[in-house]
Amino acid sequence: MYRDLHPFVTAGRRLALCLLAGVLCLAAQDRHAAPRLDVDAYAIDAEVSPNTQTLTAKVTMRFVPVDDSLTSAAFELNNALNVSRVVDDKGKQIQSSRNQQDFTVRLNFDSPLPKGQPATVTFYYDGHLTGQEDSPVYGIKFAAIHPDFAYFMYPARWLPVSGYTTDRFAANMRVTVPAGYTVVAGGVSTASQAGDKTAYTFQFERPSFPASFAVVKGDPVKVQSEGVTTSVYFRDAETKAAQAYGDETGKIMSYFTGILGLPPYADLTLVETEAGAPNGYAAPGLVFLAPRAIGSAPNGKLLANQISREWFEDLVSPATRNHLWLSNGPATYAEALWTEHDSGKAAMESQMRDTVIEALTVDNVPVIQSARLEDYSPEMWALTGSKGAAVLNMLRYVIGDDKFFATLKAYIAQYSWKSTTTDDFRKVAETVSGQDLGYFFIQWIESSGAPEFKLEYTIYRVQKGFRVMGKISQDLDTFRMPVMLKIETEGNPEEKRVEVVGTSSEFSVDTFGKPKNVIIDPDDQVMRYGNDVRVAVAIRKGEEFMELSEYGEALMEYQKALTTNRNSSLAHYRIAEVFFLQNNYQSAANEFRSALNGDSQPKWTEVWAHIYLGEIFDITGQRERAVNEYNLAIRTKDNTQGAQAVAEKYLKQPYQRERRTDQ
Repeated sequence: MYRDLHPFVTAGRRLALCLLAGVLCLAAQDRHAAPRLDVDAYAIDAEVSPNTQTLTAKVTMRFVPVDDSLTSAAFELNNALNVSRVVDDKGKQIQSSRNQQDFTVRLNFDSPLPKGQPATVTFYYDGHLTGQEDSPVYGIKFAAIHPDFAYFMYPARWLPVSGYTTDRFAANMRVTVPAGYTVVAGGVSTASQAGDKTAYTFQFERPSFPASFAVVKGDPVKVQSEGVTTSVYFRDAETKAAQAYGDETGKIMSYFTGILGLPPYADLTLVETEAGAPNGYAAPGLVFLAPRAIGSAPNGKLLANQISREWFEDLVSPATRNHLWLSNGPATYAEALWTEHDSGKAAMESQMRDTVIEALTVDNVPVIQSARLEDYSPEMWALTGSKGAAVLNMLRYVIGDDKFFATLKAYIAQYSWKSTTTDDFRKVAETVSGQDLGYFFIQWIESSGAPEFKLEYTIYRVQKGFRVMGKISQDLDTFRMPVMLKIETEGNPEEKRVEVVGTSSEFSVDTFGKPKNVIIDPDDQVMRYGNDVRVAVAIRKGEEFMELSEYGEALMEYQKALTTNRNSSLAHYRIAEVFFLQNNYQSAANEFRSALNGDSQPKWTEVWAHIYLGEIFDITGQRERAVNEYNLAIRTKDNTQGAQAVAEKYLKQPYQRERRTDQ
């Protein structure tokens, strides 16, 4: 249902400024252009006042110009923070100006700064951060101060930032809070008392992204699990889940340590944020979790994604935003790896099918051009996260499990505390595997699109059995990829890898038993189109439009799905939801009936179609027919998203639609 956004739609990934369907955000490209300077260290002295919800800060930044004769520089800083002055290392004030539109402060230097020679500037600023201010990432809270807690994440740009997500830095951070509050962050920490205030100091000597911290009250729940100590700061009802989340964190940390090597921080801290913050955000030694992401049972996928970023973001990070897949791809694939470890191969394969569908919602932008997409947009996550994970899964298939995991470990070991590019990762994979993988990265990282295979074959009788001869064709002229063929016979099946090159590739396979069927890519190892995939991709795009209340665009995508499969229950169901939300009840009822008469995929469409039909009949004053539909819903015994409780509720009292304020 879209009443609260259906659980099968990952709503946490749907906040966006860009138009959907792969439209590029040129503003994002300009905003994150190559920096003209390299920031290497911060000295941060900040004071947080929970009662007044204010931050006061003095931040000294050391940087090295990478351009000749640098005369100006722009730094991103949250618009809620007011800069009082900026001075150089001699205390001389530097002329500055503010651009609210792109959240920047521009400095104009009196004389050009020489290339390659370190320079220092100090910002003095303060402001209110209640969480209601405009965020540098539209619609997502990354910093807020409340009487009982506060959180500051790097994307909030609560400190001046150059080279967002790409320019690594060391930091010495001192945060002062009133007595009774605690500041938590990664790094080596000390605390000192000064009257009715406490100052917490954190030292980060190695370059990373250590600009995140939280202010909390009370003691954490400390959980020992798999040799890992996790400090959990949850509040209110979520406190009950602290032990379980600590246990799961230890297990995940132990698993990833085994396959990736030692993490930058042996122990972790989990901190609860608030509604409107991202479901999860990882900083060195620290993971922020929103209340909606904290359930009675640990969210293993989310934890795996965030914890893996201790390696693939804090320890090693992309050199530019065009290489963001090197952090978001492994983090998304970490979800699948943890699922495989925890629940088995079949569960992991199911998860990867969903990941591939998500990846194909953006098929017209190469991964290597991800800087063109807006930060935290669904397109960016689909391209760098989902497609990045799909690429890693295909690489694992191409070079084999042993060499794949050896590649990950060697990549982390070789580039710890550094920034990398796709070429760096490719070279490690080639060294470990002993293969030339240039074709692979050209196809999946530097190019866009995915193949759709067509198979033709003929069976011949030969002296010692049978021979299957045929060809595999597809539309991408530059395509090259090893593809598995499975020949089902009257005896044991035969398998053979075929190197598919260009638009047509021939093959020949001998079998002892008589062939009955030939299946291409039986385990879905290659990201590719097919009828089922096209239907799923169109529906996913429609769901994304629905989350932005773009009903017309959503209907067009759902109709594309029906063009491929007229019997798709999910496509009919989604169309019916649109009509229901538009108060077009007759059309909605027709589509819900079509969903019930369709292919019943997924199964939950049946129970919810009956509930919706019951609601429609209640709205139109047909109580007897409504009761019948609610009873039919109960008979399915399907309790997806609490369906049974909803049906029981409306059996007792008729459904009444909510009136919009504009009606």
